[in-house]
Amino acid sequence: MLESLRAFYFSDLKLNTYIMNKKNTLLGLAIFSFSLFGQELVGKWRTIDDETQNDKSIVEIYEKNGKYYGKVLEIFDPAKKNNTCSLCEEKDDRKDKPVEGMEIVRDMQKKKNEYKDGTILDPKKGKVYDCKMFFEEGHPDVLKVRGYLAFFYRTQTWHRVK
Repeated sequence: MLESLRAFYFSDLKLNTYIMNKKNTLLGLAIFSFSLFGQELVGKWRTIDDETQNDKSIVEIYEKNGKYYGKVLEIFDPAKKNNTCSLCEEKDDRKDKPVEGMEIVRDMQKKKNEYKDGTILDPKKGKVYDCKMFFEEGHPDVLKVRGYLAFFYRTQTWHRVK
């Protein structure tokens, strides 16, 4: 009887060790796949002017009904803090509204490893562009934001605020 108890104990111990090893392997795979594919667009981003390379603003990207939007939280240049979108088209709901607090990114949708099919507003020029966003390869805290008009485009680099 002692032998059967000993055999049961050791087989149970081997089973528990096997289960723990499998759990640790699955946990490691989950963490690894999150680091590779879990690049999250939602959050605050420091925008860099693609023409001057100066810090421009903080934009918060958020998800609403399966789409992504971006709002200007803060403008760094004190001379531009009270700017409005005076050049926006008359039919645009952002016309003559303050840029700080304005939703400049609309209707972005995640498609594979990028976000697209939405728009971005350049409030300085009052122009709305088709938009695509993607993470710089190997840098989940660096976002490339590209505005298109037909075949022409401009790309800004935004950095995650931690």
